[in-house]
Amino acid sequence: MGKKARVASISCSHVPHQSESAIDTLLNLLSTLNDEKPFTDFCHQGDLFEAQAGSVHLEDAPEHSLLDEFHAAADLLESIRGVLGPRCKFHWLLGNHDANIQQKNPKRIPRELRQLCDWNNVPVVKKEFRKWKQIPYIHGKNSCLEIGPLIYLHGFKCGNNSDELEGLEMAYMCGGFAHRLITRGHTHQPLNIKQCSRGKIKLPWHVANVGMTAFDIKPTYMERKSTENWGRACLVAEADLVNWKEGRSWEAELISLD
Repeated sequence: MGKKARVASISCSHVPHQSESAIDTLLNLLSTLNDEKPFTDFCHQGDLFEAQAGSVHLEDAPEHSLLDEFHAAADLLESIRGVLGPRCKFHWLLGNHDANIQQKNPKRIPRELRQLCDWNNVPVVKKEFRKWKQIPYIHGKNSCLEIGPLIYLHGFKCGNNSDELEGLEMAYMCGGFAHRLITRGHTHQPLNIKQCSRGKIKLPWHVANVGMTAFDIKPTYMERKSTENWGRACLVAEADLVNWKEGRSWEAELISLD
């Protein structure tokens, strides 16, 4: 029997604005599914933090400190690890909000304070963050997680069809192999597993979006944006890690947390 992976993923918790009901549903779901068949990997696909202290939108004054976010995020990650156990591998793809904290932009966090805002060095919480493999938020292949035919990223693009457009772009960057599933977050809009196409021609790649795990936050800079299609979900996928280049070797399900 070939080596297989079983992966669960979520995105966009925007701690401390996480939806407690969605997180409770997630933890119960993971516990049940893990008892049936253990997960090999768990992936948080970015925007773990809201990072309000690093925002350039000064009209949205921070209602909480960055340290508050670090503590709440560490608690969330620890609760996930506690359910899935020590044999599972844990990955955190940084999102744009997470990256804002360390971005070299004095309008966000002054350079002389930036080192103090490194969550990996903050007492008490650093132990939890260091247990997660952290992948930087940068354009290109190095911003994604590849597990056989499964590709995970946070995402850069928004707008109509952005999941498919960026999914195809990332599939190409990751070697162009067919029969892969590319999963994003970023837009807060869940997308059930969809085969890519060009007109009536079906392409050998699929895309999905896990939406978010926050409640419907709407800061000032989002006032004109529609939240009608926002939602909370978790993607559960299983894949063959040996023969995946020979044809489709994965199955996946997008499960609502709403």
